[in-house]
Amino acid sequence: MAKRCTSCHPPMAGFFEFSLMRYRGDLDQKTLAELYYQYITVEDDFIRALFTTGETQLGRVFVNEPMLSADNALHVLDYERASHVIASATEMGIGICYCRHKMRHVGKDCLAPKEICMTFNGCAESLIRHGVARAVSQAEGMDLLAQAYTHNLVQFGENVRAGVNFICNCCGCCCEALIAARKFGLLHPVHTTNFLPQIQLDACNGCGKCVNVCPVEAMTIVSAHDPHHATKHKAKLDAAICLGCGVCARVCPTHGITLESRGERVITPVNGVARVVLMAIERGKLQDLIFDNRALFSHRAMAVILGVILQAVPVKRALASKQMKSRYLEAILARVPV
Repeated sequence: MAKRCTSCHPPMAGFFEFSLMRYRGDLDQKTLAELYYQYITVEDDFIRALFTTGETQLGRVFVNEPMLSADNALHVLDYERASHVIASATEMGIGICYCRHKMRHVGKDCLAPKEICMTFNGCAESLIRHGVARAVSQAEGMDLLAQAYTHNLVQFGENVRAGVNFICNCCGCCCEALIAARKFGLLHPVHTTNFLPQIQLDACNGCGKCVNVCPVEAMTIVSAHDPHHATKHKAKLDAAICLGCGVCARVCPTHGITLESRGERVITPVNGVARVVLMAIERGKLQDLIFDNRALFSHRAMAVILGVILQAVPVKRALASKQMKSRYLEAILARVPV
């Protein structure tokens, strides 16, 4: 009897996505999609481990820019805008939405556009070169973003401030990240925007359109408790699981939902290296990150990792020191002001 593998390596980044970001005849994409669906959506151990461990997560949500008030538009930072990522990218590629393509093969996809998965910079250049994505101009990128807004799609992208490599335009029914956000909302699997919807109760007519478009079921309809109108309803927000995407504000027919700044600002890692190092520290994998990637063989790589550790908050510096068991690192950290 064949022994079951108990030490298989986890899938590499892009293992799932790149195989279904284009239509191809050399692979049985239907069978592949069915296997992916079983592994990721039905048996959710992998997706739970990917999205619910640690404080620093892989992705974050971008705010629906047209829904920002004039005052909020002045305070939102450039890296919080999908439009800025598009405008500042050195190269941009568009591929087939992996999630909706996968769901099409299992008969569960929606009518949202599929050719709308955005990649940028070095990632886009590589995918274009290998035929996974097609090159587009910034103007077409902006048009596609407007199309995503029209379909009430949520912009979910890489959780970094500089050098964003991807932005997916996600629906709540197909997107793995939003499904994870709906399943494990209280564990904060996805970083939110810095905004929350505010319901103007005097304007809310209880139509339920905001409930229908919310990808994580943060909006519900409850009784308005109006003694003069026993059947009157109103919208209610669960702020603990809300992504702050703003699609609810877009569909409100009475303009009864506005976006307001959160009380505590969400912190986004500076770049991909910082995010990877912080994720490794929080998950107890810093030593694996260094040794598996042969970072010890390069003083530049070690200097970058050390720089991230030194700039981390005291708790994460302590976690890093414990995982590394390095006297050198302990000596350096002892000199860092708390």
